[in-house]
Amino acid sequence: MAVILDIRDLRKSYSDGFEALKGVDLQIEQGEILALLGPNGAGKTTLISTVCGITQATSGQVSVGGHDIVTAFRAARAMIGLVPQEINLEPFEKVINTVQFSRGLFGKPRDDAAIERILRQLSLWDKKDNQIRALSGGMKRRVLIAKALSHEPRLLFLDEPTAGVDVELRKDMWEIVQGLKADGVTIVLTTHYIEEAEAIADRVGVIAKGELLLVEEKASLMARMGQKQLDVQLSEPLETVPEALSKYDLTLCDAGCTLTYAYDTRAERTGITKLLQDVSAAGLVLRDVVTRQSSLEDIFVGLVHDDKGDTA
Repeated sequence: MAVILDIRDLRKSYSDGFEALKGVDLQIEQGEILALLGPNGAGKTTLISTVCGITQATSGQVSVGGHDIVTAFRAARAMIGLVPQEINLEPFEKVINTVQFSRGLFGKPRDDAAIERILRQLSLWDKKDNQIRALSGGMKRRVLIAKALSHEPRLLFLDEPTAGVDVELRKDMWEIVQGLKADGVTIVLTTHYIEEAEAIADRVGVIAKGELLLVEEKASLMARMGQKQLDVQLSEPLETVPEALSKYDLTLCDAGCTLTYAYDTRAERTGITKLLQDVSAAGLVLRDVVTRQSSLEDIFVGLVHDDKGDTA
């Protein structure tokens, strides 16, 4: 696949010395969905704003579809659609007029068929003559996406697209995103809902304090950094882990009724068989044994926590 977004050593600093972006390198291939995760103030919105030409970089290079965002601004910007966090729409305007106006801003000729296709894709066609103020919050977000798609961009930025949206509408939005990908649109998604990234992203990027900590295929990231956890549930609670089990680095949970053991599934030996033998030899009676896989949220929290520790 061709690279549609190429970011090289992108930096953004302010007069007070604050560095919002610290040498970000990122390449995104055409047709993929990248979820960009990070805590508040990590640099997610600054990165998007810089690519879209809203914020001027201090240094570095960015190209979209081979067009430099500075020297070929119009060509680069024409390839980009942006759905911002804030719902900023003219409340008394009709849905269809709002979307058609956005298309005209990019110098695109009127195309009623294209606008109808976008509105139908977003389940907005039956509300095309409604004033924006009459729409629910979820429908207003769909209008924002329709506006961003009105000039038929190939790279779409979704900055917290499901913030404040209920669970049902959030899942509808996921389906919309998958439909856009099927049409060949490349999507960069920032989100605080990590299950959102887990559900729809091809790759995951983690940013903290202006630095891109990693960008990796979601499946390989979870396989590489994820752990499995074994919960040994006991019939009788313990006050402390028995000395005979001290070598296993166990955690006592659930008011002493559960021994928790983390292990790497890629290791040649997990140690589970020997652990269960030693638990039995220690005279402990098992009630149940449960395993669970680390989620993307576990990995994200661990990465950001480690970064805070390193920079403290």
